[in-house]
Amino acid sequence: MKLEAFTKYCLSKPFVTKDFPFGEETICFRVAGKIFAITSYNVPLKVNLKCDPEEAVELRERYEEVQPGYHMNKKHWNTVDFEGSISDSELRRMVDNSYDLIVSSLSKKQRDLLSD
Repeated sequence: MKLEAFTKYCLSKPFVTKDFPFGEETICFRVAGKIFAITSYNVPLKVNLKCDPEEAVELRERYEEVQPGYHMNKKHWNTVDFEGSISDSELRRMVDNSYDLIVSSLSKKQRDLLSD
């Protein structure tokens, strides 16, 4: 998947914003102010995605492109090289899971605001 398609997919999710809090090279995708994906313009293209701890380990064992989260909590985040052999559909599934984990961690009040 190319960075432009990845960005478009992330921004297609409800209430997602992007910003550059760590400089011009690093893109953060957020929902309700909480990060669910971090990537950059640097090659090879990689993204940090939140993940259920058990699934995180399983994905690391299944794909060499999936590693413990770079500069993140390694139990809850994976770094995915998305220029490798991971299919676009699998990458979208990982993004969906990361987004859903963040949304589920929001307070009821925040989730209610998102559903309005």
